[in-house]
Amino acid sequence: MPRSSRPTRTPANLSESIHQQLNIYALAAGAAGVGVLALAQPVEAKIVYTPAHRVIGPDSRYLLDLNHDGITDFTITNSYKCPDTCVSIVVAKPANGTHGVEGPLSSRGHASWAYALTAGAIIGPKRPFSASHLEFAISGSCHPAGSHWCNLTRYLGLSFKVHGKTHYGWARISMRSAEGRIKAVLLGYAYETIAGKAIIAGATSGPDAEPAASLNPPTPEPATLGALAIGAPGLSIWRRRESADALS
Repeated sequence: MPRSSRPTRTPANLSESIHQQLNIYALAAGAAGVGVLALAQPVEAKIVYTPAHRVIGPDSRYLLDLNHDGITDFTITNSYKCPDTCVSIVVAKPANGTHGVEGPLSSRGHASWAYALTAGAIIGPKRPFSASHLEFAISGSCHPAGSHWCNLTRYLGLSFKVHGKTHYGWARISMRSAEGRIKAVLLGYAYETIAGKAIIAGATSGPDAEPAASLNPPTPEPATLGALAIGAPGLSIWRRRESADALS
């Protein structure tokens, strides 16, 4: 059988530099997907807590701005009147119809007593947010019918909207009744930054309060898989390093 006249192919001897470039491109293609997935991780929830010691005495009020955006979310008013019998009442009023104070509606459809929550209570989507009245006293005696705030420190459950989305929070309030008047003290408040996520009464720290992880990873050493994961910038770093080695 006649032999072919075609010349035998000889494997090309590529320089070590070219080999490294080919390897870097192959790895970069696979690592790019890893980098995209890393950037797609959701931002963690965060509790924003504000300590306070604000005395709300008779005939005074406090404008509560839960998320510090300059807009009042709730007004806590302490009024004292003596037409015939002296009456002292503290009310937490939502700033608009989209906000709410945790508590049930009365049988007549009017706002009833707000729940006096203890630490650890869950404040979230499955709870009723309709009440406005916190405390009621006549001649210094707490009303026996429904208020559980008398001479106690409890948590007020709150819901409010930010950019059309509902967030949940709490306010810690101390109530003291003496000589026919009520002294209310706001001792702190907090809210959950993730819309629709419940918050625990009294929670100021913990996993939900940790800052979100940075989405901008530090630049690793060139020619590593970590540099490849950041795509083109990693290749540029490696090329500069290789050029410097070649010149030396």
